[in-house]
Amino acid sequence: MKILIGADVVPTEATEKYFVNGDVETLFGGICNLAKNYDRVIINLECALTESDGAIKKFGPNIKASPKSTNALKALGVTDVMLSNNHVFDFGTQGLRDTMAALDEAGIPYTGVGENDTDSRKPYFIEGAGKRIGIVNVSEHEYNYATEGRLGANPYDPYLTMEDIRNTRAVADFVIVIYHGGKEHCRYPSPRLRNLSHEMIRVGADAVIMQHSHCIGCYEKFEGGHIVYGQGNFNFSYGEVEKKPTWYTSLLVELDIEKEMNISFHPIVTTLTGCDLARGKDAVEILTAFNERNASLLDGSWRDGWHAFCTSEEIFNNYTEKVEREFDDDEKRQLFAHFLDCEAHTDVWRELYPTWNHTND
Repeated sequence: MKILIGADVVPTEATEKYFVNGDVETLFGGICNLAKNYDRVIINLECALTESDGAIKKFGPNIKASPKSTNALKALGVTDVMLSNNHVFDFGTQGLRDTMAALDEAGIPYTGVGENDTDSRKPYFIEGAGKRIGIVNVSEHEYNYATEGRLGANPYDPYLTMEDIRNTRAVADFVIVIYHGGKEHCRYPSPRLRNLSHEMIRVGADAVIMQHSHCIGCYEKFEGGHIVYGQGNFNFSYGEVEKKPTWYTSLLVELDIEKEMNISFHPIVTTLTGCDLARGKDAVEILTAFNERNASLLDGSWRDGWHAFCTSEEIFNNYTEKVEREFDDDEKRQLFAHFLDCEAHTDVWRELYPTWNHTND
């Protein structure tokens, strides 16, 4: 079985019309022909497909697109959609139900959401070539996750997620974890993120694929399993030549599964109307930089990369200004609560504010 995994897909103001019209050549270029070579094509849909105007209260943008955007997903050959991410609940219960209904109408299966925090953990399997593949789709805690009494995305839990991986492995030949988390625009994992990825492999995952960071991170093979710390976007174009340097290069992950699972990567670039395969010099530069970061996981210098990111002027000022505010009103208290709730934000806090324990003898 051959599986192609793409990361974040968002129809934007610049590209939504192409999604609605099913214009995959404009949206995906040479990826259209590539996708025909796979038994399954998996993406992360990182927005609500809804006409609702009921945006939830949150810090950060509320993202939605037309429910008819599924026309392009069908035309590309998408077979499975991951919904556990930090924007799927941007328009609340109605927005998520509309998203699920749009995918149901298009005949595209999905996972990563449920009626409550238990239902969202339900197992998901794909089968082919005599193999049964289990997929565990989870996301970190932003304004998205299911609770005991409300639908939403499947939330990562350091205990329950490991249990889900073990249980899935017991009834599947291979297990893929698609994890929506990590710090945006950081090319290196936090210490916490690397530890949990290793543990996911130990309890039964054959591959851990991380999305959400909007940039290519790094890769390692650990105890026979594959870990990708950030794919970058798949199709998330604002129709601009420049946004953030990390935004415009990405990887498609190929998993070739026979007696074992093999992994390879296809570099892609963002275009004014979507994305396309990287070619020539662009492809060489993307993969060369990727391999250099991969080496940092072996020699330990990835830790320096993580620290440099957290202490960069942009990140440091963003966090310290917010931390040092007086949390006197509800909005400021909510910002503090959000930073505590979301694992990626807490990772940065811990790097910026080590306790005395780190200097005590």
